[in-house]
Amino acid sequence: MTPSDEDGLSRRELLATGLAIGTAAAGAQAAASDGARPTAIVVGAGAFGGWSALHLLRLGYSVTLVEAWRAGHSRSSSGGETRVIRGSYGARGVYTRLVARALELWRGFDRVRGTQLFRPAGVLWLSGQDDTFVRDSVAQLTAAGIPHERLTAPEGAGRWPQIDWSGIESALFEPESGYLFARSACAEVAAAFAAEGGRRVHAEARPAIARGRGAVELADGRRLEADRVLFACGPWLPRLFPELLGDKIRPTRQEVFFFGTPAGDSRFEVPSLPVWADPTGDRFFYGIPDAESRGFKIADDTHGADFDPATGDRTPSAEGLERARAFLAKRFPALAGAPLVESRVCQYENSPDSHLVFARHPEAENLWVLGGGSGHGFKLGPALGEHVAVALAGEIGPEPEFSLARFASPPRG
Repeated sequence: MTPSDEDGLSRRELLATGLAIGTAAAGAQAAASDGARPTAIVVGAGAFGGWSALHLLRLGYSVTLVEAWRAGHSRSSSGGETRVIRGSYGARGVYTRLVARALELWRGFDRVRGTQLFRPAGVLWLSGQDDTFVRDSVAQLTAAGIPHERLTAPEGAGRWPQIDWSGIESALFEPESGYLFARSACAEVAAAFAAEGGRRVHAEARPAIARGRGAVELADGRRLEADRVLFACGPWLPRLFPELLGDKIRPTRQEVFFFGTPAGDSRFEVPSLPVWADPTGDRFFYGIPDAESRGFKIADDTHGADFDPATGDRTPSAEGLERARAFLAKRFPALAGAPLVESRVCQYENSPDSHLVFARHPEAENLWVLGGGSGHGFKLGPALGEHVAVALAGEIGPEPEFSLARFASPPRG
């Protein structure tokens, strides 16, 4: 039984949800019918790699997905419980457009799989006197068709009095955005990939490049070859490609804290409070309301120290906890002194200009690298995977903002 039969969905309906893609899919399926099914290997089963592998599979490729641990494991940039999905990106419209598509695909995936990975809690972006980011975001949100509204501080205080609006001049609210369950999403995408005929390999991998082509070497000595090879290994990318990415993707140490909310008090849960972001102070804090009673999540988006994703110490620091508590007392005074119920140390892996990296390796015509998205990339997974799959199939070129060529000139933004 095929996945479409099992879910009662035809191939046409799957195409309509955006889970398979137009002309590239037709071309790959035609090749497959002639006995020449194209092959692909994706290394890394996080948000970027997992979705890329699934989309390549749905284009008609025979796909192998390689992961050193398991999809959504605790050392990955896609691990942890939750991630924000919002369309506000200032003037960087490429991401707003990707988010608009991603929202469609997350909803479609939930519908097909019977999951609830996406929760439309709303996203509230607070703004101080300089509202340039918000004004630029409004223009891009309008163009992308993402619902939003501008609020004055008094209007915001009227809706969410549990927030202290001191120092806030206005806010931008996206009522249909929200948050995603990260670890669960990675596992579900990997499960869908396997159910639809994808092959999973549990092994450590590294690139092998010879005579202008790339392959994958596993730790046990096996060598995997394919028409297309994609490395989407998050913070491991600069280690695997030191000359190409060593100075272009930097893993940093990031801390996340979860605080207990008062008993019987629903003000800090959905729907009483949306996801929020506050870049108005010396540091940029954001958070997610108490999701499934895990606690009120708060994180500092400021990039931390360099970090080794495999061996780095993941014990939260006293300084990080103190900063989180101070912000909590300032912006959510009813949570001042709230007990810490959970914490984690994860990592970002960002480029110097915070744009993604998606490019063909200059020494291997069939090998591509994809990364640089930590701190904002998880939400893009299904739409970015779609873009990557079609680009690898040769139907389109990668977005120019993601190219390695941009590093030849000073970084923008």
